Amino acid sequence: MKTIRVRHSTVYRYANPVRFGEHRMMFRPRDSHDMDLLEAKLTLSPPGTVRWVHDVFGNSIAYASFADEAEELRLENNILLQHFPYTAPAFEIDASAEVYPFQYAADDMPDLMPSIMRRYPDTDKTLEQWVKQFYSDTPVGTLKMLTAMTNAIKAQFSYQARQQMGTQMPAETIASGSGTCRDYALLMIEALRTLGLAARFVSGYLYDAAAEVSPNGMVGGAATHAWVQVYVPGAGWTEFDPTNGIIGGENLIRVAVTRSPSQSIPVQGTFSGPAGAFLGMEVDVQVTKADSDE
Repeated sequence: MKTIRVRHSTVYRYANPVRFGEHRMMFRPRDSHDMDLLEAKLTLSPPGTVRWVHDVFGNSIAYASFADEAEELRLENNILLQHFPYTAPAFEIDASAEVYPFQYAADDMPDLMPSIMRRYPDTDKTLEQWVKQFYSDTPVGTLKMLTAMTNAIKAQFSYQARQQMGTQMPAETIASGSGTCRDYALLMIEALRTLGLAARFVSGYLYDAAAEVSPNGMVGGAATHAWVQVYVPGAGWTEFDPTNGIIGGENLIRVAVTRSPSQSIPVQGTFSGPAGAFLGMEVDVQVTKADSDE
């Protein structure tokens, strides 16, 4: 068990006072058997009115409305949680699913189908060809295959930070040989879907004691992070981080689970003001182990 503190600050700056539209925020983790949320505080400047809802996936969403104009909008979320990670082979797989290919239970299929359906084009079969290194019509251990794919993405691709919004198509990531954690997660999700497995996009935070990016360290420890959940009978939704080669939930602080990356953007909103008023934004994420007396 670890007690983790997360501070996530997003600041938008403008050359002139502007009026802010409604902003949508995905900052708050959900309590579960592997994570206990102890504290959560959302601070807005200028002050705003906040309402909370659950989206179609059950994620906690905050909508903020603002009355005052300002040259700066600051959104800061502070959370304290206890994390009870699991690692492979701590999760157990049903005997019927220990070897791939296997069939999901008929009762589960209506709920799993949206996570099995492929979402992105692969007209020249680039993704399907890439997947053959893990499965090519010969039965293989399910966990062995999932582990191999997770580690292969980490080994075969070069992490490349990108300022532009959005996520690369899986075929583009394969062709370029590089990407971000969001690109890697989407690549693995679509690869698993080509095999008929249910996979989801997860966004949140990564706890890294080193809190730095290095060839021997973890990537994403000082920022928002993205990884994958795969539904495995017996184990349920299990987590795999292809950016760092993590099997299981250790060090992964889950905030949102969605079908695709576009549904898990941490902050979305609008403003109205003079042309060219927007100067830029700054995001600061700190994920640290809390003091033992907290």
